[in-house]
Amino acid sequence: MDYYETLGVTKDASNDQIKKAYRKLALKYHPDKNKGSKEAEEKFKTISEAYAVLSDKEKRQQYDMYGSAGFQQRYSQEDIFRGSNIGDILREFGFGGFGGATFRSAGGGSPFEAFFHQATGMGGQQSFHTAGRAQQPAKGSDITFELAITLNDVLNGAEKTVSLRHRGRVENVSVKVPIGIEAGKKLRLSGKGSPSPAGGPPGDLYLLVKIMPHDIFSREGVDLIFQQKIPFSAACLGTAIEVPTLEGKQLKVRVPAGIQQNARLRIKGRGLPTGPKGNRGDIYVQIATEVPKKLTGEQKKLVKQLAEKGL
Repeated sequence: MDYYETLGVTKDASNDQIKKAYRKLALKYHPDKNKGSKEAEEKFKTISEAYAVLSDKEKRQQYDMYGSAGFQQRYSQEDIFRGSNIGDILREFGFGGFGGATFRSAGGGSPFEAFFHQATGMGGQQSFHTAGRAQQPAKGSDITFELAITLNDVLNGAEKTVSLRHRGRVENVSVKVPIGIEAGKKLRLSGKGSPSPAGGPPGDLYLLVKIMPHDIFSREGVDLIFQQKIPFSAACLGTAIEVPTLEGKQLKVRVPAGIQQNARLRIKGRGLPTGPKGNRGDIYVQIATEVPKKLTGEQKKLVKQLAEKGL
């Protein structure tokens, strides 16, 4: 979400211009003026969030510096609305209750509930009422972070530490990376997401796994690819090469005579595991024939002789 676009102001807008834009939109989309309109309710949420950020000097600087995605990683919904004067603005309009509406975020939590309690003077109440029934305090919002791991972490498993910022404080959380985890998988840490502003349980933390490039190997699923250059003479006559493994060993591999460009030699069971107890993939050695850019006089003579022999 672009907060400036949401309020219809430019990035160099003054605080007065931002407040004026919000007042106009809040008056238009407030739930009390749009009974039963889900669209107006959602719009009111987004403009309130945009104003809470852009009206605060520090939050606005952070938003301008890191952009929307980076800002959301640093600020929970509770942090965004903390210290906002939205309640004062709404009271100027004479708005009170919200018609029994319950405001929930897409993540399953309700980061707006504390704000609406404050704005309407409901203070210490810990739940809303919808159609006459009390609702339990909503869960906090879930958070998703990217977790970078290595191929060795995939092979052996690992324990990583993730730093989280909650209510201005940093919390270090440990997470176990299982053997054989795949890129794109998510690790869930229950209760490590955003706190619930309404007194409910915190949300969850999801870590999206990203496997970092390796200096030697490339990946094809659970198989590892190792590029090996050999001289033209070795391709013709055959040779022996040493191939590294993720465990740090060196395996001696025979290259047969007459091997073709980009041919692959398979080393079974030395790739990545398919899971904690699964089988391992393979290492494929991809052969490239190395052609020298320059030849000595003697080398040129020998190559010409080979050409005369049809090679």
